[in-house]
Amino acid sequence: MAAFASSLPLHHRWLRWPWPALGLWLSAGVALRLLVAQGAPALPCVIGLSGLCAVMAWRASTPWRRGLAAAGFPASVLASGMLGDVPAVGWLLPLGLLLLAYPLRSWSDAPIYPTPREALSALPGSLHLPTTARILDAGCGMGHGLRAWHRLYPQARIEGVEWSPLWSTVARLCCPWAQVRRGDLWADDWSALDVVYVFQRPESMPRVWEKAQREMKRGATLVSLAFEVPGVPTAALFETVPGRAVHIYRMPGRPRSGLKSASSSADMQNTKTSAPCEGSTPSTATSQDRTPIPCS
Repeated sequence: MAAFASSLPLHHRWLRWPWPALGLWLSAGVALRLLVAQGAPALPCVIGLSGLCAVMAWRASTPWRRGLAAAGFPASVLASGMLGDVPAVGWLLPLGLLLLAYPLRSWSDAPIYPTPREALSALPGSLHLPTTARILDAGCGMGHGLRAWHRLYPQARIEGVEWSPLWSTVARLCCPWAQVRRGDLWADDWSALDVVYVFQRPESMPRVWEKAQREMKRGATLVSLAFEVPGVPTAALFETVPGRAVHIYRMPGRPRSGLKSASSSADMQNTKTSAPCEGSTPSTATSQDRTPIPCS
């Protein structure tokens, strides 16, 4: 469902998430009304339609979308009072919290997937930054990525931008040394940054790369966790947490921060990718040869 929709051209926006989920909920609601109008008992109908929604929701592309698509219809039935009287505040409170955590505008972006603690631990071996470097976690969520960057580069200026009012407040409280602001990562200005870090969705990466090329200065670095930019070679690549490879991209031009090769995880069989110099061909070093290739 959502996986199919996300592969469609951008002008088919009515088929992109969250519209498939809303259509599923609406269809189940109409079916329930028709069945009840024909004299069918409400509870068995709700159970059956909820099961059907769960089966259809399984086709969604991510776990959180499956959960939302499956839970939407039974939650709406409970909120309607069809199966019993529930005080209005009992539904308005969780709905309000949901909208604070996930505003409607952010539904097309990545959900809150915290950066694993050790996912970025090999970065200092790949990415050398000056103490004055500015690092932005674009879509910082609750601040897990901010804390990971602060542990690795404690002297750097760490910043975060998050659209969710709830999560941006949590990140600001948990990371008082970081400059966290509520805002739209797509409208944010990346021109003065040395590093932009993203943990987005696969379908968002072309848009991330387009924005990085348009706004980031020469020699700046884009770091993506788990997802690569399609068709764009990395300057360095490593994996310390299975399934969470770190892809490092450098903006064209002479770098202001140094990149050298990073060792990969055991899943990559102790091979590593060295940062390519301008005008040179990327080379691969094994565990016996870990001399970084200097960039002139």
